Amino acid sequence: MKKSLFLAASFAVAVFTTSCDNTAGNDTVASEAAVADNNAVQPIENPNVVSGTETAGPADANAPVITFQEQEYDFGTIKQGDVVNHTFKFTNTGKSPLIIESATASCGCTVPQPPTEPIAPGESSQIEVKFNSAGKMGQQYPTVTVRANTQPNIVKVSLKGNVETSSIPAAGADGPVRRN
Repeated sequence: MKKSLFLAASFAVAVFTTSCDNTAGNDTVASEAAVADNNAVQPIENPNVVSGTETAGPADANAPVITFQEQEYDFGTIKQGDVVNHTFKFTNTGKSPLIIESATASCGCTVPQPPTEPIAPGESSQIEVKFNSAGKMGQQYPTVTVRANTQPNIVKVSLKGNVETSSIPAAGADGPVRRN
């Protein structure tokens, strides 16, 4: 089966390469330039990403806007196995109800709990985030991606801090064992 497929692909390539007209001369240079122009990198408009200088356009004047009190929480230094709970508070500063579609974490050690009800304009709500440091060590930076009906529709909040190994004494750490 593989040999038949390989043979058919080889035959197709052979037919394609022999059917090209290479006697055109200058036309080859022009067609190569056209191919180069088509392969040039062109920016792609992504409505989910807004640079720092852009604002919502006139069509988005009534869109909800999620404004967090803080987008990063530093939990400092904790022991391995500790659980950090933090509440990210936000306000809908837009002109229509804010609906959070999802809140997902960058790893399984972080669990976000977003509100399930729409947040009216001017109202506030919160996202509870729980970070479990079991099995973690060193600098940690878990993020939560919040997808909502805002413009842009993706916002990230994060926790950061340092996880130290827990000081569990090793076997025999109390000294030698006496035998009678």
